Formats: sequence, C-alpha cells, structure tokens
Amino acid sequence: MEGIVNAVNNVIWSNWLVYLCLGAGIYFSFRTRFSQVRNIKEMVTLLFKGEKSAEGISSFQALCTALAGRIGTGNIAGVATAIAMGGPGALFWMWAIAFLGAGSAFAESALAQIYKEEHDGQYRGGPAYYIEKGFGNTTFSKWYGILFAVATVLATGLFLPGVQSNSIAVAVKNAFNISPQIIAIVLVILLALIIFGGIKRIGSAAELIVPFMGGLYILMSLVIIAVNIGQLPDIIALIFKSAFGAEQAFAGIIGSTIAWGVKRGVYSNEAGQGTGPQAAAAAEVTHPAKQGLVQAFSVYVDTLFVCSATGFMILMTGSYNVMGEGGAMIVENLPGAEIGPIYTQTAVSSLIPGFGEAFVAIALFFFAFTTLMAYYYIAEVNVTYICKKITGGSSSKLGINLLRIVLLGAVAFGCVKTAALAWTLGDIGVGSMAWLNIVAILGLSNIAMKCFKDYESQLKSGVPREEIYFDPEKLGIKNADFWIERNKRIVKNIK
Repeated sequence: MEGIVNAVNNVIWSNWLVYLCLGAGIYFSFRTRFSQVRNIKEMVTLLFKGEKSAEGISSFQALCTALAGRIGTGNIAGVATAIAMGGPGALFWMWAIAFLGAGSAFAESALAQIYKEEHDGQYRGGPAYYIEKGFGNTTFSKWYGILFAVATVLATGLFLPGVQSNSIAVAVKNAFNISPQIIAIVLVILLALIIFGGIKRIGSAAELIVPFMGGLYILMSLVIIAVNIGQLPDIIALIFKSAFGAEQAFAGIIGSTIAWGVKRGVYSNEAGQGTGPQAAAAAEVTHPAKQGLVQAFSVYVDTLFVCSATGFMILMTGSYNVMGEGGAMIVENLPGAEIGPIYTQTAVSSLIPGFGEAFVAIALFFFAFTTLMAYYYIAEVNVTYICKKITGGSSSKLGINLLRIVLLGAVAFGCVKTAALAWTLGDIGVGSMAWLNIVAILGLSNIAMKCFKDYESQLKSGVPREEIYFDPEKLGIKNADFWIERNKRIVKNIK
C-alpha cells in the first residue's frame, strides 16, 4: 500500500508540476505587465481599505486567513531542506518563484471573488466554484468542480491536519517535556473554540495571531542579522553566486539548487495551488481585483519575509549542512544533524544559548496552529460545495459538523502518532489540487484579465477606490450571479 501511495505521489509531484507552476507565474506576470512590481503600493493600501459585513470579512482578515495556511512548518523546515539539498542558492530560486507566483495568486483570488456565492449567511467561493461557473455550468465543469472539492477535503480535512499537530507535539515535547496526550487535549479544545465559530471567528483569530507570529519571528531574524551584520554582503553574494553555479563549492549541484528552490518556494507560498482563493472569496470588497491584489501580496509576505528570515538566520550563523550528489557532504557545519528545524534552532541558540529550542517550538506552535485553522476553513468551503451539489439544497450543517469532528480527531491522532503515510497522502491531495487549479486558472485567464484591466482603468480615470465597482455584464462575464444581484440591489436602493 505504502509503495503504491509513494509511486502516485512521485508522479503527481514530478518536475512537470514545478514547470506548470513556474510557467503559470510567468504567463500571468506578462499578462498583468508585472503588476507585482507596478502595484505594490496599491496592494499595501488595499490591505486596510476593505470593510467587514454580516456576510464577509475584511480584506486584511482574508489576507491573514490565507497567510495562516501559507505560513506553516514549511517556512522553518522547508527552507532548511532547500538549503541542505540545494545549497545557499536555493534561497534565490525561492524568491524568484514567489515573485512570479504573485501573478498566479492574483488570478485565482480574483476569480474566487468573481464567482463567489452567499451561502448560510457567509460568502463562499474558491476553485470549485469558479471551475463550475467560469467554464459555463456544463456537466463537465460541474464534475471538474466536484473532483477538485473532493481532493481538497481529503487533503486539508483529513490527511494534513495530523501532520501539523504532530509537528506541534514533537516540538513542544522536546522543548518543555509535555506529554503528547496533554498537548492533544489542549490543541483540540483551542481549535474547537475557533472552528465552531465559522469564518468570522477564524478571520478574527488569524488577524491577531498571524501578524504577531510572523512579526516576532522576523524580529528575531533581524536581531541575528544585526549581530552578524559584517557577514551580510558575503552571504548575499554567496546566495547569488550559488544560484547560478558561480560558486565553485556548489557548482556541481546547480540542478538541485534550482529544483529544490523552486519546489520549496511553490510548496511554501502555494501560489496557484488553490488554497488561498477560499479565504479571498470571503472578503467584503467592491471589486474582485482588490482582493486579488491583496492576496498577491501574501505571497511576498510568506516567501520574501518569513522564508528569508529563516534562510538568513541559518546562513549567517553557519547552522547548516549541504548534501552533494550521492549523499556526500559538501558542507558539514552540523555533523550528524537531521535536516529540518534543528538548523533554525541552532541559529537562534548561537545568539542566546539554549533558547533556540524553546523559541522554535513556540514559533512552530503558532505556525502550525494557524495552518490548522486555514485547513479547516478550506475544507469547510469545499464540503459546503459538495453537499450543495449532492443534496441540491442550501443547508450543509450536517456535513460541516461531521468535518469538524473528523478534523479534530485527525489533529488528536497526529499528536500521539507519527504520520509519514498521511504526509504522502496529503501531498497527493495538495498536488492534485494544484494540477486541477492551475489548468483551470489558465483556461479562465481572459476573465481574470478583464477584471484586472477594468480595475486599473477605473483607478486611472480618477474614480475613488471606495467607489470602484464591478459590473460583470458590462465586461461580458457570465454566471457572476452574486455581483449581478448586488448591483441590482444598489440601483434599487438609489432609486
């Protein structure tokens, strides 16, 4: 069984998926005329301009909810793995894929807003919704949407939660010697208090935890950089030289440098994988492009800020090993050390001896806990979609409550038992999501670009941001029912 699962995972997560993610990023970057550079100021401005409503959360809360899923254990262990397997230059390729991935993040999040629905008093949307509606409500598009939803529920509702909780349990036990059983009880209670409150409580919790979590982690990296500031020019030079094979020590692994940098960058920022659009659809905005730009910025926060914080801490303190072809060590600064959080723990302990283990354990707790919140919400959106398609009705409370129980059970199980098979199954689910979603957003790219150009046109013509509106009928966009009904209500109220 395990051999079959691993074989399937190797097919799904082949280099072709990396090429697809990279190619989509390049495509959308050119289509938007590199909006990720031109519109950085607009992205930051829009972060704090969104309004909450009875049905939706603010743009900032939606950003934090998406970041809760993107910023996870991969930002600590993933960066360490990229450096260990690809050398310092892998960090450059993580930056490159983040820069390009911002274009894909805009497209998927704008599409989620265009085709969102109001369901049980909350906004719902994401790939399953825009796959079905964007491709014309055909039999094929409906089954395509259901297929995506099923893959998402399996990945984020069943397999991956146990892996995140296991990371918390292991880190906390090692740092504070607290038993996994106690950690499981505490974690389930805390998570239940949040997820039974729906997206509004998730958004409120993310709004508080994510800035604190990410800010504290970046602050620690800045302190370590300041203490080792004399090494900064050499480290930056090492990253760029290694990225292109110009550093002699790492010239022989240039293929691994690019591959691991791109893979870990894609896995970390999730641009195009279909996880961010669920939170994007929940935001209250006057135009879909607004949330698309906000979500594009989230890719920068994840990779350029948090992953860079980890990378600079590791490289500036020399707390890493680099493996060459055939398993021979090119660099072995930490003899016998396993690849993963220990690199970051050692880096922090170089500043404050003995503190690294506890600090990284706390960081991992917050990183993984907020990821669990995001996993639940992503799974909830897709359970709602599946229930609606199966029953034909509007209520999905039974399915949502069943999901909550299953997810909490997976979290508890993950705390007390290792989850190697679950990681692989989760990878299959996430990889399947990426294949299905990227093909979809490429197919719907013209719709995303109509939305983007409409927003830029209104902004350039002098329309105040608060008054920029979205009219899908004027743009020739079909099946955007939410916006059509919204515009009718606005006109009626004016009259």
